[in-house]
Amino acid sequence: MAKVYGVAGEWARMRGTVFGLWPLFAGLFLMGLSVGLIASDASNGILVGGVGFVLSSIWCVITLIKGLRHVERYFKGARGEEHVAGILKVLPDDYHVFNDFVARGKHIDHVIAGPAGVFAIETKFWHGRVTLEEGHILVDGRLPSRPPIPQVLKEADALKRHLSDLGWTGPVTPVLVFASDTFEAKVAEAKGVVIINSDYIKTAFSTGRAVLQPVELDRLVRLMENG
Repeated sequence: MAKVYGVAGEWARMRGTVFGLWPLFAGLFLMGLSVGLIASDASNGILVGGVGFVLSSIWCVITLIKGLRHVERYFKGARGEEHVAGILKVLPDDYHVFNDFVARGKHIDHVIAGPAGVFAIETKFWHGRVTLEEGHILVDGRLPSRPPIPQVLKEADALKRHLSDLGWTGPVTPVLVFASDTFEAKVAEAKGVVIINSDYIKTAFSTGRAVLQPVELDRLVRLMENG
């Protein structure tokens, strides 16, 4: 079993809750102000407070519906991260899995350090037919609103720079994993990014290839633990 650090999906859940529900909290705050105006007994205050209460109530209902949808999207992503983390933790003993690793302000879903090298993993839990065409990821034949290949390249670069700041210089391999196993090619590479379905993770790391020797790997892991 690999040594595991951090909690998979924690950042996604927190970010989804905050970004999804802050408009609702703003509406509740305005509703409270409206109640205060109504209770002031001033004629203008009662009128303004009444209108404000109605408008803020409508706002709260609308933002609650939209917010819950937003939260569900992030929570679905968190479930995908948990699924991938469950697979990663059964890697051999000489592998280290860092869930939700922060590098230069970027939250990377998973970082693997092991004999085969260092890997920055971005997890997607997408449904629909996922294909690779001319270097682009498509979902049901359409470009997603946020292309994942540039995203994981930026995360890998941030990780490489972060590790360099800590005193370790070496390559970082960007990996895009589909937790829903909907990637048609199952395994591919584009623009330096390894793209795989989650059910191919064990196969991908069972090559026996040794890039990092035990002494260097131990030094790297200590830097990551303390950095």
